[in-house]
Amino acid sequence: MQTVNLVEAKAHLSRLVDLAKDGESVRILRRGKVVAQLVKVEPVRKRIAVSALRSLTDTMTPQKESAADVIREMRDEARY
Repeated sequence: MQTVNLVEAKAHLSRLVDLAKDGESVRILRRGKVVAQLVKVEPVRKRIAVSALRSLTDTMTPQKESAADVIREMRDEARY
């Protein structure tokens, strides 16, 4: 864990944020006392209820062609 004073943190904030993003905690001191700490934040993923997903997909029209065929067709049209 890295420790820096507030003046240094102001001058090098981008570098310190990059360190925190890479997983290294950074403590910021003011007059020798810890006042803040930068740490990596893990993104919060929300779960989708199966029933909500099922009700959405049930309302969708089934596709007649596969996605691969549609993409190949678009790619081939772009060549001409």
